[in-house]
Amino acid sequence: MDLTDRVVLITGAGAGIGKATAECCADHGAEVVVTDVDGEAARAVAEGIDAESARLDVRDSERFEATIEETVSAFGRIDGLVNNAGIGQPPGPVEEIDERTRDEVFGVNLYGTWNGTRAVIPYMKEQGSGAIVNVSSLAGKTGLANFSAYSLTKGAVLNFTRAVATELGPHGVRANSVCPGFVETALSESYFAASGDPDRARKRMEASYPLKRLGEPEEVAEPIVFLLSERASYVTGHGFTIDGGYSAG
Repeated sequence: MDLTDRVVLITGAGAGIGKATAECCADHGAEVVVTDVDGEAARAVAEGIDAESARLDVRDSERFEATIEETVSAFGRIDGLVNNAGIGQPPGPVEEIDERTRDEVFGVNLYGTWNGTRAVIPYMKEQGSGAIVNVSSLAGKTGLANFSAYSLTKGAVLNFTRAVATELGPHGVRANSVCPGFVETALSESYFAASGDPDRARKRMEASYPLKRLGEPEEVAEPIVFLLSERASYVTGHGFTIDGGYSAG
């Protein structure tokens, strides 16, 4: 999976899956632009892999457009975009989710993915090449009870990816999604904490997976790098499930 001379911008890369993806892309030779709403976290990750960094709130479409433009100005091109930034929600029945919570989740998970994709398309079209990888979730395929807003956004990301893949294929641009199950990230920790008994919740979740453990961020990063690379040159419009066998059972 050679990414030598390829330029990849990753959102939400200050921690978790985004950080692991930035490190993995760098390991495979890419020039990486690490972005995160936490600018200090982005800078720390970038320093560790000799990459560029930028503070980016993905809900800000103008700032996203400017960040893409700055990337192209600096490197002359942009070959990969990983729309990874995402947030969870406080658990609760649909009728108890207030509009503020709904809008926050929609803003990052859904509109953030839209903003990044829309901003990068003109440059990739002009190049006649490029790969977009959107981080969805197993919840986008199966739904997750008491996490309706999160599930809605992640399901929308899957279908949006299919639409983009169909639209951009004739221009030489690919778009795919990854759909991780529970991975060792802060988002999963917040899910367990909300249960009131984090240890018990974690053990129950681990027991429900055929591999009897949660995933590691690096185990999601490697498939993302594959989808960015020429090894996946005939793969587009796909939702790549990474869930330790959970959906198989």
